[in-house]
Amino acid sequence: MASSHCFAPIVFLLLLVGCSGRPLYPLPSKEANGYRQPLQTSRPYNVAHRGSNGEIPEETAAAYMRAIEEGADFIETDILSSKDGVLICFHDVTLDETTDIAKHKEFADRKRTYDVQGVNTTGFFTVDFTLKELKTLRVKQRYAFRDQQYNGKFPIITFEEFISIALDARRVVGIYPEIKNPVLINQHVKWSNGKRFEDKFVETLKKYGYKGSYMSKDWLKQPAFIQSFAPTSLVYVSNLTDLPKIFLIDDITIPTQDTNQSYWEITSDSYLSFIKDYVVGIGPWKDTVVPVVNNYLQTPTDLVSRAHAHNLQVHPYTYRNENSFLHFDFHEDPYQEYEYWLNKIGVDGLFTDFTGSLHNYQEWTSFNQSDNNNASKLLHEIALLVSSYTKG
Repeated sequence: MASSHCFAPIVFLLLLVGCSGRPLYPLPSKEANGYRQPLQTSRPYNVAHRGSNGEIPEETAAAYMRAIEEGADFIETDILSSKDGVLICFHDVTLDETTDIAKHKEFADRKRTYDVQGVNTTGFFTVDFTLKELKTLRVKQRYAFRDQQYNGKFPIITFEEFISIALDARRVVGIYPEIKNPVLINQHVKWSNGKRFEDKFVETLKKYGYKGSYMSKDWLKQPAFIQSFAPTSLVYVSNLTDLPKIFLIDDITIPTQDTNQSYWEITSDSYLSFIKDYVVGIGPWKDTVVPVVNNYLQTPTDLVSRAHAHNLQVHPYTYRNENSFLHFDFHEDPYQEYEYWLNKIGVDGLFTDFTGSLHNYQEWTSFNQSDNNNASKLLHEIALLVSSYTKG
């Protein structure tokens, strides 16, 4: 993990650019970048959940840059839409919790109540603001117990600006965008020629060269996973792109937002057999994979083994360093949690708010063949020295 004083100039630059009212990042250069270190594929993926949002407010350019600096394999984002149909990076359908919308009196009359997955939800919805209006807002930390010093510093970014950050990295960094709340977006935002949210989502990926099936040459050049909680969206986009897709699975009490299917139905063997024709993996909430009672882990379910039997990867969410999120079994040590999930449960990737912690753990515990050969050679030399000393 880089020191905070090294990161300070980057933050200062972002502040200057953000305050100027111009886009945070130029769109990706069409010039050849030359050689870049390829994506690592030898160990489970480190997925930066909304960027390195344990340190910096989520879904901001600074959070994504920090995650790349800390070693993320993929930077993850949630894609919503503005009123004028521009795709943006933002998690909640409302702006209330993670922006300074309450300070903007000019928007006081924009509060609405909409049905969101069967629940009447009141707030300031992204779909009621143009991109220009959204750019006047500033993002803040979701949790009060996290670092508050960057609150109000960074604007909401667009999907294209997010892509720019990945493509401009000095090494190959994958992207992991989510088709977020497609039912709501398609209800409130209309595009020309009858296009849907999902169409605009895939068009943006294609515009910047994202294509190819999992592990293909094209995919390794610009890696991407498309994720969604909505199975109909995943089936729909499978006809538009061969990029790999991940089916996200919510808590056991929450049905799918588009098909109203229960957790038990979508995790059954028959459903996994169906969905594997459209996705390469699943992304379940971790506490459904290993149930928790009174903050203690219970016996793991067989979801991971069954998914693997269907040739599906498993990328659970979300791993966080704070004690309030760590179960008692891990003794306030996030590295013990990583150890448990990677080596005992055997998952294929992790969504984490603390990219640097996961990267450090994986670096410290990696023991590749060259390490093994070097260790064997050293032991052999020591044995020869001991043998010579004994004979002498």
